[in-house]
Amino acid sequence: MKKPLIAGNWKMNKTIGEAVSLVKELKEFVRDISDRELLVCPPFTALSSAAAEASGSNVQVGAQNMHYEDEGAFTGEISPKMLKELGVKYVILGHSERRHIFGEDDELVNKKVKKAIKESLIPILCVGETLNQREAGQTEVTVEGQIKKGLAAVTAEEMRNVVIAYEPVWAIGTGKTATPEQAEEVHKFIRELLKSLLDEETSENTRILYGGSMKPENAKGLMAMANIDGGLIGGAALDAKSFADIVKY
Repeated sequence: MKKPLIAGNWKMNKTIGEAVSLVKELKEFVRDISDRELLVCPPFTALSSAAAEASGSNVQVGAQNMHYEDEGAFTGEISPKMLKELGVKYVILGHSERRHIFGEDDELVNKKVKKAIKESLIPILCVGETLNQREAGQTEVTVEGQIKKGLAAVTAEEMRNVVIAYEPVWAIGTGKTATPEQAEEVHKFIRELLKSLLDEETSENTRILYGGSMKPENAKGLMAMANIDGGLIGGAALDAKSFADIVKY
């Protein structure tokens, strides 16, 4: 039985003090939760302090991005070993904002995924279509391409430590949300794709998160779907009570 994963992507929000306050408050709301994993992903500047505040609790801390090299002349980048030193376990890779704002392509994302696996970090590989792609009937071909390229040379054994997040780009920060049925349709497609690329056991054991404006109001309906194993939460993760309500769906 897969343990649901509810992850909060804070994006470029929260100072160190604000991050510590949020984690402190969140810990109290979720202290009795044990049947699902909780993850918060602050900006790099707040990772150390957030991890220290979360230490010993059921709240885990992850990163929003990383480079695929250990060190070097990569101004502004963060390496896997820097993250591991802070106690980071998860790292979000290939988020739509990294792809569309910063120009990251599938090949770059794949390098990061393979490096994360090598360094015993759990990558949350993000995939999803834009509104134009959805309206053009290209949802499946877009998602399939991102998964095939993003997971290139990743073995079934390595997939035990990989999470996939389906994030319809048209539903991120727009207030629009895919219906549970729309989300489930793509999640099921991803599950079948993993089965064809790897094997049935790997497919069934891979957690696939929904990342398109999950909120306290719709979390229960989305999480009731057979192939939705958790959420990658944006705006609703910036408030401890709101995030806790999603966790408790």
